[in-house]
Amino acid sequence: MENKQIAIPHFGEPDVLAIQYTQIPQPQKGEVLVKVAFASVNPIDVKTRAGLGWAAAQNKDNLPWVPGYDISGSVIECGEATEKFDLGDKVAGFIGFPLQGGGYSQYVTVPESSLSRVPEAVTLEAAAALPLAGQTAIQALDKVSVQEGQRVLILAGAGGVGHIAVQLAVAAKAEVFTTCGESNLDYMATLGAHAINYRFAPVSERVEEADALIDLVGGDAALDALKCLKDNAKVVTVPTLSAELICEKAKLLGFEATGMLVDPNREQLDAMLYLVSVGMLKAEIYQIYPMDQVVEAHKQMETGHTRGKILLDMQC
Repeated sequence: MENKQIAIPHFGEPDVLAIQYTQIPQPQKGEVLVKVAFASVNPIDVKTRAGLGWAAAQNKDNLPWVPGYDISGSVIECGEATEKFDLGDKVAGFIGFPLQGGGYSQYVTVPESSLSRVPEAVTLEAAAALPLAGQTAIQALDKVSVQEGQRVLILAGAGGVGHIAVQLAVAAKAEVFTTCGESNLDYMATLGAHAINYRFAPVSERVEEADALIDLVGGDAALDALKCLKDNAKVVTVPTLSAELICEKAKLLGFEATGMLVDPNREQLDAMLYLVSVGMLKAEIYQIYPMDQVVEAHKQMETGHTRGKILLDMQC
């Protein structure tokens, strides 16, 4: 048996992505071998494939490179000194971040300490959607320390990180405002947010006196959103390419501002899986592509109009 993977042989457009075959890896001490059911596609995968950002810079002499940081699947072999999982256990994890990647594989070895058990009530699809996006959402909300009754503005609330951040902020009893396109206005309302169609008017004309901004867009949209904030508001900006610009401008205006790089945290994934299992959080899946259609999956991600998450089915 071989391990079918999706690799980046050289940086470029989506069609550079190629299938490669390698040996199935052996789990080392403290690791388990996971048969991957689903891997999710994140904006960082698309950015790295295009040769942009830190992971691309660090891996440019290490191509072909297998992207992917989110997996769900089953444990099929345990290495020495592992005690957490049994064969057949359903698991999910945020793996190999940021330099190793490897999630776009049918089989991957992972330290058992990086994996969460997937509860019976949670599908492997939902479990694969949560790790990177969900932890980004939690950590962004932590950075602006969202409190009950505060007004929080989340840019791009229908996206992979956004739809989770909106739900968590609503659960924290904040008053949540978010930007989205017309097709997602009703969806955002069902999650409990005040939705603003960004195509209709700049958000600065619709929201004022917000206590916190979670920027998942960057660039001009984020600069405009700074006009919605009250004195001493807190700002966190996630897109790395414009983070310096946004933070600089925000600080000039007297706001507390920070960029962020998500930090893998298994306890946070455990918590989200629990919330999904009891119906308090929903992972929205836009589309599941067979792994052979990864080019189409990356093209969809690049449209910037994906509600929730895009997954790759790694077993077909």
